[in-house]
Amino acid sequence: MADSSEGEEEGKLAIGNQVLVVDEDLTEMGKKAAWTVSSCKPGNGVVSLRDDNLDTYWQSDGAQPHLVNIQFQKKVKLQLVVVYVDFKLDESYTPSKISVRAGDGFHNLKEIKSVDLDKPTGWVHISLSGTDPR
Repeated sequence: MADSSEGEEEGKLAIGNQVLVVDEDLTEMGKKAAWTVSSCKPGNGVVSLRDDNLDTYWQSDGAQPHLVNIQFQKKVKLQLVVVYVDFKLDESYTPSKISVRAGDGFHNLKEIKSVDLDKPTGWVHISLSGTDPR
């Protein structure tokens, strides 16, 4: 997750065996949030989702929809959500659709972006900014 800050060059963050490229004017906001998932198999929960290792992952253990909930203490303006997916490894477990919803709480979430994925591999950039062409 990224929010605005200052700078104009592109930065690279090595994660696992892949390189995630993001603009330096964006700040990683995920550390400032509380993360929960709708369900998970033992050993494949939030920690595996957030550990910067592409060899570990979140795996749901329940009926659909499978949800990742990210809550911030105060209102933030997010510009970009980046997710790593690998259809070659996950096959039927790879998401085919990602819906980003926002609100003041679970009771009033509204979809602000929906992205359909067709056998994706690599980093998926989901722009939440009207000016970002992604």
